[in-house]
Amino acid sequence: MDEQVRKTTYAFIDASNLFYGGEKSLGWKIDYRKLLNYLKEKYGVSKAFYFGGVEIHQFQYDYLRQKTVPLKELETYLSDLLKKQADTLAEGTIVLLDRHLQRIRFYRKLEQFGYDLYLKPVKRYEDNGAIRRKANCDVEMAFYLMKEQDKVDRGMILSGDGDFLPVLKHLREQGKDVIILARGPRTAKEIRRFAGSNFRDFVRLEHHVRFEKK
Repeated sequence: MDEQVRKTTYAFIDASNLFYGGEKSLGWKIDYRKLLNYLKEKYGVSKAFYFGGVEIHQFQYDYLRQKTVPLKELETYLSDLLKKQADTLAEGTIVLLDRHLQRIRFYRKLEQFGYDLYLKPVKRYEDNGAIRRKANCDVEMAFYLMKEQDKVDRGMILSGDGDFLPVLKHLREQGKDVIILARGPRTAKEIRRFAGSNFRDFVRLEHHVRFEKK
């Protein structure tokens, strides 16, 4: 096995950055089964952490007790909500609930593929009269980067968000290799400068990880 692959390597995926800074600018969809296989084969990734948000629609989530939104229970809750209130819900709400259910099922597939998911509820807030949605997971991802640092030789960071620079600098100071895999034009300049030759543009992975309809 290649020396690079023998290093204990964990991947840390910023779902929001990968989707909005990745898929939407790439023009093609990512096959997450292929992505995980690629990370394992190319870099010897043994664990892949995925950080993202999920709509919960009044589902009872305990922030103090739970580390991540329980997907199976949330899927059951939303499915029951659709069945029991289908006659009273507005058509737009039904479409929205169905879309969010599909997202939950996507997340459950990621679990089956082997990703470790850390999901937090999407919060809604008002901004100049408009309702915005947000589930910023930067703190959670930075926390796990620090929490897992003693277990790894190398971290694969799938994000170009400049907010991660302090923790990435810390990891390097601790003797850890840090590789950035992100969409070039959507990656912060300070991250590109920090990574140097350890930056990989996601666009070059199309042949390996592009989703193809069957």
